[in-house]
Amino acid sequence: MPTFTALTTLTGKDKAEALGEALERLDPTPTGLGVFEVEDGSGLWEVGGYFESAPDIAALALLSAAFGTAEFAISELPDVDWVAKVRRELAPVEAGRFFVYGSHDADKVPDNSIPLLIEAAMAFGTGHHGTTLGCLRALDRIVNDGVIPGRVLDIGCGTAVLAMAAAHVWPDVTPIASDIDQVAVEVAEANAHANGLDDRIRCVEAAGLDHPELAAAAPFDLIFANILKGPLIELAPSIANAMQPDGSLILSGILTHQGSDIIETYTKLGFNLAHSEEIVDWLTLTLRRV
Repeated sequence: MPTFTALTTLTGKDKAEALGEALERLDPTPTGLGVFEVEDGSGLWEVGGYFESAPDIAALALLSAAFGTAEFAISELPDVDWVAKVRRELAPVEAGRFFVYGSHDADKVPDNSIPLLIEAAMAFGTGHHGTTLGCLRALDRIVNDGVIPGRVLDIGCGTAVLAMAAAHVWPDVTPIASDIDQVAVEVAEANAHANGLDDRIRCVEAAGLDHPELAAAAPFDLIFANILKGPLIELAPSIANAMQPDGSLILSGILTHQGSDIIETYTKLGFNLAHSEEIVDWLTLTLRRV
């Protein structure tokens, strides 16, 4: 499947982050988003999106004019074996009791950890990104707090690492891992098989929570949603309706400056903030349903 990138540069963190939020509203929407300072002392920021189909050139030109950026550079990435390309570069990740690793590092798994085998793949969520790492740490904390959910949902599951982690710590739970992208669902199924969790995780292609299988399984005691600010706000009412009272909600995919908007949105829907953690520029929130 081809992947397209659209990249530009501009000065100023605030403008760069605002442009990043504007990119989220494009049609087609980006499947990934990056806002980074160029570390050369120039004061420039790079803003880019990853798309599964060619982005709207006219819309990008309008954004470029509105924000005073350089012209967007649009590229189609070659269909290469990214797994082989990055495998040697992925070091294991420790997040509390969880140890995320590739098969080439199987000899490094600590004896007292919960191992999560994730091979390098073109799907979000290997544990190396601050959002996934934050979610795993948040899960570790609620396990330490004695939380024992009956029903677990991982929205935008990517590799399904969060659903697999939940399946490991709660043997009586069968988490549902859902994603809007069929490729991600296939990756999730492959990872569940590689970790011996075929019968412990249900992988579903679904946009939001209206899918019949998700609706039938609700209400949930624990929901992960590691996506972007726009979808988190859009899905907030559905997530609130799908939660058990006193249920736990772990949210990420949030830039640090976006946290107040997310917290305000979910507070109005009956959630209280239990914990927040920043990892580099990313924020992970743990909330409880009142």
